[in-house]
Amino acid sequence: MTDVTAPGAEHNRPNLLKRLWRWFFSRSKYAWGLIALVFFAGGIVFWGGFNWALEATNTEAFCVSCHEMKDNVFMEYRNTVHYSNKTGVRATCPDCHVPKEWGHKMVRKIQASNELWHKFLGSIDTQEKFNAHRLDLSKSVWRAMKTTDSRECRNCHKFGSMDFSLQEPRAAKLHETGLNEGKTCIDCHQGVAHKLPPQAPAAYQQMLDNIDNVGPVQKLIDVLQDADVAKAKAAKR
Repeated sequence: MTDVTAPGAEHNRPNLLKRLWRWFFSRSKYAWGLIALVFFAGGIVFWGGFNWALEATNTEAFCVSCHEMKDNVFMEYRNTVHYSNKTGVRATCPDCHVPKEWGHKMVRKIQASNELWHKFLGSIDTQEKFNAHRLDLSKSVWRAMKTTDSRECRNCHKFGSMDFSLQEPRAAKLHETGLNEGKTCIDCHQGVAHKLPPQAPAAYQQMLDNIDNVGPVQKLIDVLQDADVAKAKAAKR
């Protein structure tokens, strides 16, 4: 094949790079100031847009925009005290399922990309499919809460802030026992906002028995989420 490259064309690219290099480093202080200002303004726009998108995807409305959630767990949640109560304080989807701390929140958002993938695949796009996967989905949430000491629950409920004398006797006794035994919220309240799947007690125990038997990706997530798997495994059952 005949080489049709124009004479000297092989030198054009290096020469262009040299000219750009000289132009970039020969600017006056005013030009540098303008460049810095452009980058600064661009950074503000990017960061503002990023945070807007982060907050827009961290609302109940966004969570139930998929019919998989709206037609299943959301309908159950609407019949619980977390949705409607005498005080008018509502715990929405992100309050319970998305960490407040920025770093932990970002890890959870990245994890959610897997949920988008299964949305595309249609893994739970019918009630039959959802129910077939429900036990595994529940165990995943239970494990996350157990290994982080029910961190999202404790945004509102803390043992240290409880006055047991103001609670019903049965609740006070159970809370005191749980505190003394190192239990966490999810140990007793798996069905507080959603219906329990069939065989939930046995499934929860199975989750505890295998709490450290996970793959490398989950182990990395545990580290990034500051999950204390060893403490969760050692806790009294």
